[in-house]
Amino acid sequence: MSEPDEPRTAAVPTQKPAGEEPTPKRLPPGRQGGGPPWAGAGMPAEKSMNFGPSARRLLGRLRSHRLHLAAIITLAVVSVGFSVAGPKILGHATDLIFNGVIGRQLPAGTTPEQAVAAARASGNDSFADMLARMDVIPGVGIDFSALSRVLLLALGLYLAASVLSWWQGWLLNGVVQRTVLRLRAEVEEKLNRLPLPYFDRQPRGELLSRVTNDIDNISTSLQQTLSQLLTSLLTVVGVLGVMFWISPLLALVALVAVPLSVLVTQRIAKRSQQQFIAQWKHTGELNGQIEEAYTGHELVKVFGRQREVEAAFNAKNEELFRASFGAQFISGIIMPSMMFIGNLSYVAIAVVGGLRVASGAMSLGDVQAFIQYSRQFTQPLTQLASMANLLQSGVASAERVFAVLDADEQSPDPVQPARVVDPHGRVEFEHVSFRYEPDKPLIDDLSLVAEPGHTVAIVGPTGAGKTTLVNLVMRFYELDAGRITLDGVDITTMRRDDLRGRIGMVLQDTWLFGGTIRDNIAYGRPDATEEEILAAARATFVDRFVRSLPDGYDTVIDEEGSNVSAGEKQLITIARAFLAEPSLLILDEATSSVDTRTEVLLQRAMAALRSDRTSFVIAHRLSTIRDADLILMMENGRIVEQGTHEQLLAAHGAYHQLYRSQFTGAAVDDESDDPAATAVPQPASI
Repeated sequence: MSEPDEPRTAAVPTQKPAGEEPTPKRLPPGRQGGGPPWAGAGMPAEKSMNFGPSARRLLGRLRSHRLHLAAIITLAVVSVGFSVAGPKILGHATDLIFNGVIGRQLPAGTTPEQAVAAARASGNDSFADMLARMDVIPGVGIDFSALSRVLLLALGLYLAASVLSWWQGWLLNGVVQRTVLRLRAEVEEKLNRLPLPYFDRQPRGELLSRVTNDIDNISTSLQQTLSQLLTSLLTVVGVLGVMFWISPLLALVALVAVPLSVLVTQRIAKRSQQQFIAQWKHTGELNGQIEEAYTGHELVKVFGRQREVEAAFNAKNEELFRASFGAQFISGIIMPSMMFIGNLSYVAIAVVGGLRVASGAMSLGDVQAFIQYSRQFTQPLTQLASMANLLQSGVASAERVFAVLDADEQSPDPVQPARVVDPHGRVEFEHVSFRYEPDKPLIDDLSLVAEPGHTVAIVGPTGAGKTTLVNLVMRFYELDAGRITLDGVDITTMRRDDLRGRIGMVLQDTWLFGGTIRDNIAYGRPDATEEEILAAARATFVDRFVRSLPDGYDTVIDEEGSNVSAGEKQLITIARAFLAEPSLLILDEATSSVDTRTEVLLQRAMAALRSDRTSFVIAHRLSTIRDADLILMMENGRIVEQGTHEQLLAAHGAYHQLYRSQFTGAAVDDESDDPAATAVPQPASI
């Protein structure tokens, strides 16, 4: 199996100053996210998370739902208002009960003023002060009629608050899910606009983790935190206002816990922040390793490297465990810390409130309401603190997704694109220069012409630039200098879709999606009729093996294509290209992984496919391109020889040496004096 010529690889980042993107270092060819994981695919460098801007950017994505957000805030305000009013009303109920209990103990027929005077006369000044603040009728017990009205009012308020809270949560859920839906769509659209070099630098498992796991985590974080965050903040404001209304002194006692809570939360959250960054970084890396091990499962078995794979997995899994444990444990300390501070505040309020009741400065119902308010005040603070881990995790995931959305896109198509009016398939390279890395030249000042209907074969050693050449024709990469024209039109002035719609490509690595054989063939032209699909299948010898299948063209191919052979998969991809009717055809080592008999069928199919089309054929098996109209011999990004098969053999140059190395069993030194060594063997014709 041949290797790709351009270094389409994962990237190993180097550390740069904060705010700069990591500079990728390319690994040897072939490391594209697949293959055994011990080869060490690189991962994105860890960047310190800027929580504030990332959180504001994430919340800013909700702005398109302004009306819904206004309704959510309104419902939250009314719901919290009802909830805040509840303890004050229940405090009044407590006063009714307490007043009734005390009133029954006083002599009937006396006035409240007389009862207070009698208490002072007996030396019970504290009871007298308390009695003076109470609304009692001596000799009369609990007013159950008034008590029932108060309790029904409290019940109605709490019920209304619950209904409004449920309604608010329903609206918020819709806003969050639509926001995440749009985010997924933006990421998908962004991936389609990213240039191929971006994917060269990103391990597939890491990129998939950002697109799936991180977006799911954003959804979970927004869903669980936004509603709680809104109600908690409103509750703090509402409760604080009522607390100052009831007793400024007790309110100040309760407020002492706030700066202490904020300080503790900040100290703990700062330590957990980096742990959450590491957690999601290691999650992406572990996904990359699993994806590599799964893709290269057969190679792992063949070379007996299961233990190495398990060791690499266990090491990364252990790193993820440590980061996850640290993140969750450290952030989990916030909740018990807040509860401890809240309990201290509760004790202080109970003591001071009891003294105030005894002195007659407050009623028992107000103290009871204030204690409830102190719980309501500390509870949202505790909830806000407990949400710190979710917020940290969600914003860390958002930053990873934003990194994808912020990646440099491919250059936009021209506003007024040029079109090929009379397509023939003539391709011309005019002084083309290209390099993957600025300091490593690959193709310099290359010029060539592929005439319409001709077959141009590109041969040369691995890394010579063969696949790079056709990738430039497809505009997968942009040129550093020069230009490429298709039928006289500069391809940079054309829309990419228009350019690629005129090109058919059959790769060494076949790609079939989960669907029927008919659907896979029609992928090249979705609007093709049944007759056109069958004609393409017959012309490319697909029909021969499909007829032997029980379901024929309705046979469903799984995502891995494991229910058809390698040669049959290649024939299907050729039929797909045939159906598209391209004016330019690119065949990239399309027969390298099949047996000789299947190769004969593939050669016939490709001969039919190349008929009346300009074709670029990349080949390592020189026997497959002997009939090409033009053969380009490439070395180090340059065309060192060109001509027909017979002309290049007669020249006794690089092509002659490469040809002999394939058919004599070993490379032969050009300077050998042995006449037999210079004889060119003739392989059996195909």
